[in-house]
Amino acid sequence: MAGQGLSDDEVRGIREALAAGRRPKVVFTVSAGQIAGQVGQVVELTDPAVSDEFVVVRFGRDELPFSPADVAIAPRGAGRRAVEAKPEPPVEEAAVAPEFVLDTPPVPAPRREEPRVEQQAEPKPAPRRPVKAVKPKGPAGLTVTLAYADGEWTVAAQQGTKALAKPYVVKPAEALRMVALVDVPGVQEAVEQILAAERAEAEQQAEKLRAELAEIEARLAELREAG
Repeated sequence: MAGQGLSDDEVRGIREALAAGRRPKVVFTVSAGQIAGQVGQVVELTDPAVSDEFVVVRFGRDELPFSPADVAIAPRGAGRRAVEAKPEPPVEEAAVAPEFVLDTPPVPAPRREEPRVEQQAEPKPAPRRPVKAVKPKGPAGLTVTLAYADGEWTVAAQQGTKALAKPYVVKPAEALRMVALVDVPGVQEAVEQILAAERAEAEQQAEKLRAELAEIEARLAELREAG
């Protein structure tokens, strides 16, 4: 009887065999239903993220998807049936009437019976398992990220695992307009607090620079008078 299904290592081995052009044999387990114990060939491994039944097995003229629990690696020699040659029955020779017998009616030859050929009942085909429609895999999700760090606003875009746009700097006003499109409580207030803190820090730096500039201008005026 079939085993407990395919392990992850066996699935990887089947994928490598398919890539090399081979079609590994598998035997159906009890979870496959009425076809348990029958042998098929793996012809394809679809995306397991789309469906749990990603092991496509050719059984007879059908190619049906199954889960790894429905099949197991077939033992060597599975699916082969030895055909025994039946000996032909001996042919009976016809009896020959003796010669030189007068007034003796000819003895008819015994009726030769043709050997009977026993017809073996053909195995009934296993019931077809309904094929589940596999939904086409859509495009990967798109992620646009607005981030704030070290006094700069940046925007980045990524689709799936592919980076479409590396983080680039945007102006605070542009960042505020982007956030305004997101109607999420607390987000707008958090951005406004960040902008207010940046504004206060910028004002302090401007005040400091004005004081330094005034000191430099006074020093320059003294130097001119001295000259």
